[in-house]
Amino acid sequence: MSISGLAIGETSRPRFEFRTFGQNFDTAARRMARLSVPVPEKVWERRSKEIYIMSRANDVNNTKIRDGRMDIKTFVRELEGLEQWNPLMKTELPISRTVLETDVFPAFQVNASLLDKESYNMEQFLELIADHPDLQAVDVRKQRFGYVVNDTLCEVANVLINGAKVVTVNSESTEIGDIRKTIADIGLQGVENINYLQAIKRVIGMIDRPLANLVL
Repeated sequence: MSISGLAIGETSRPRFEFRTFGQNFDTAARRMARLSVPVPEKVWERRSKEIYIMSRANDVNNTKIRDGRMDIKTFVRELEGLEQWNPLMKTELPISRTVLETDVFPAFQVNASLLDKESYNMEQFLELIADHPDLQAVDVRKQRFGYVVNDTLCEVANVLINGAKVVTVNSESTEIGDIRKTIADIGLQGVENINYLQAIKRVIGMIDRPLANLVL
């Protein structure tokens, strides 16, 4: 399905995004489901297992590994309280030493560990991360439910971050006005907008702040 130039589950031009994390967004989730137009069955529910790489030195490049592929997105700008992100790199594992030195560790904004192999498979790469004092690999599992509200791509997701369960709600589009209308329609005006990078750091203790919503 394409909505205003956006394609569900596919890459398009950089989008703006509202996303928040907490424990309970039942009211917003119900409103999102009722307001949504019909969406393809493939996005009704999606599950994934991912590994996010957290760096104490970096808050602008978001790195995750899913299905043997490393995906790095970079923060572009904030406008009217919404964040815009752009793909920086996509590559398959094993990954070469050259790519690690020129692209991956610079994205973490830390010095590379001693790299003595020409390429690194998943296990070897994660060993590099585990041995680095400023990096941490985090297990993230997602159950995502997709919607389209006001021509914005939306989801409600149950997320396990190293086993800790949180809920996230988001709306994204190339059009800021459509996102802001969606936020109002589902009743989340004034709720903090944060990204996966920031939320994961809060859960694992790299950032000493709570999530937006701690209602049990």
